[in-house]
Amino acid sequence: MTDRPTDLSSTPFKAPRRRSLLSIRKFALMASVVAGLGAAAYGLTPPSGNFNLFSSPAFAQVNNEVSKVQTPVGFADIVERVKPSVISVKVRIKEKTADAGDDDSPFQPGSPMERFFRRFGGPDGLPPGLRGRGHGVMMGQGSGFFISPDGYAVTNNHVVEGADKVEVTTDAGKTYTAKVIGTDPRTDLALIKVEGGSDFPFAKLSTGKARIGDWVLAVGNPFGLGGTVTAGIVSANGRDIGNGPYDDFIQIDAPVNKGNSGGPAFDMQGNVIGVNTAIYSPSGGSVGIAFSIPAATVQNVVAQLKDKGTVSRGWIGVQIQPVTQDIADSLGLKKAEGALVAEPQSDGPAAKAGIESGDVIKAVNGQTIKDARELARTIGGFAPGNSIKLDVLHKGQDKTVSLTLAKMPSEKEAKADFDHGDHGGSRGSDVGRLGLTVAPAASVAGAGKEGVVVTDVDPNSAAAERGFKEGDVILEVAGKSVANPGEVREAIKSAQADNKNSVLMRIRSGGSSRFVAVPLAKG
Repeated sequence: MTDRPTDLSSTPFKAPRRRSLLSIRKFALMASVVAGLGAAAYGLTPPSGNFNLFSSPAFAQVNNEVSKVQTPVGFADIVERVKPSVISVKVRIKEKTADAGDDDSPFQPGSPMERFFRRFGGPDGLPPGLRGRGHGVMMGQGSGFFISPDGYAVTNNHVVEGADKVEVTTDAGKTYTAKVIGTDPRTDLALIKVEGGSDFPFAKLSTGKARIGDWVLAVGNPFGLGGTVTAGIVSANGRDIGNGPYDDFIQIDAPVNKGNSGGPAFDMQGNVIGVNTAIYSPSGGSVGIAFSIPAATVQNVVAQLKDKGTVSRGWIGVQIQPVTQDIADSLGLKKAEGALVAEPQSDGPAAKAGIESGDVIKAVNGQTIKDARELARTIGGFAPGNSIKLDVLHKGQDKTVSLTLAKMPSEKEAKADFDHGDHGGSRGSDVGRLGLTVAPAASVAGAGKEGVVVTDVDPNSAAAERGFKEGDVILEVAGKSVANPGEVREAIKSAQADNKNSVLMRIRSGGSSRFVAVPLAKG
């Protein structure tokens, strides 16, 4: 048998078919990759025949995976449920209130709210939504929300304070007249009652504490637009904005503007976590810093306003101040925590229970007190007549005292009636290590009979840095009463012998007492 050359014309050729299948597979893979990247592959060198890319298994697989991706959070369902409970509040304030100040401010000059809005309000220093209309009348607008179906609603005190007429407009567009049931200037809350209905949609107050980072919705009446919803997060808790001793605001970054005052801030369950009361704004518009009164405070205040129209707070009768690190070192405390008693009122519950100047209140009913502001809020949260237990550091020893809370006075005690300006010509004795010159208080006209009066302060001294000024009266040094310069020097030497870095002094200034820790010079 002889070899014959292969006849290519008569031998089946398989290669073209393999290339065709390979090409289709490569394209299918490419189409899968392109579709996975979200690009349209249609028209990119399609294979011959009626091939529909969008009905291919590859596209179906990608489409299925995309459908599993979580969509952005939406608030429409929550808004639809809670928005009907929010109202717009409009007020008219008569001439006597409008003329309370010479700058059209609705607050008494020097009051906490007047000071606050000077710092954080709009360019005119007025609360959001409140402005003069001329002719001795002010028109204001704010927000609020129903808390019960019979028409009780919450708003801010500064929205309705002094108003002779209050009207509310519901989300449905109906307008009603409202009556002010009670207000609480200390927390800037007010309770109003809308007449003419018994089935109003209402919101529930949250029983939990807002967490930093939680979503929050603000609903209200900014610039009179009504029914406006904005979203953000909880930015911080426990903010002190200088409004008063009960500051405990939630900070949020949901846009809040003029007219939002009194409106609610909702969580994702549709509960009210706070009442929007103020913004920080150099321009008068939102810059992402707004403050809300926590729901727990609202619940407590509103319950009392509904019951009796006013709020009664517990009172122990002490002047308190923060425990700074210098003061903590002087008292031998490991941490700068608690509230330092500057001076107990002679007939107050604390004094009757044995609490003295220099004591540090560390806990109330076993709950640790971080600072003086927290003590004020905690005590104010109890009703008068309640019995409480205080954990106190007294003369270096821990002890527990029990007392019954009295009712907080409506006005502050009158300031001491001594004159700091007349020192009777006495120059006093120098306490060089502190940079002070002092004289017995009894020898200086108007300084009283206790302690030593400061007659001169070295402007470059540690005492000057700590705020000492001429006319201050030093009552105690290192826990010991002093009556003359010699006793001051002796107390300082004793503190230095004990290797103290600073000495704690109790001084009387401007009619009130406070403690000051003054660093001691070495050597």
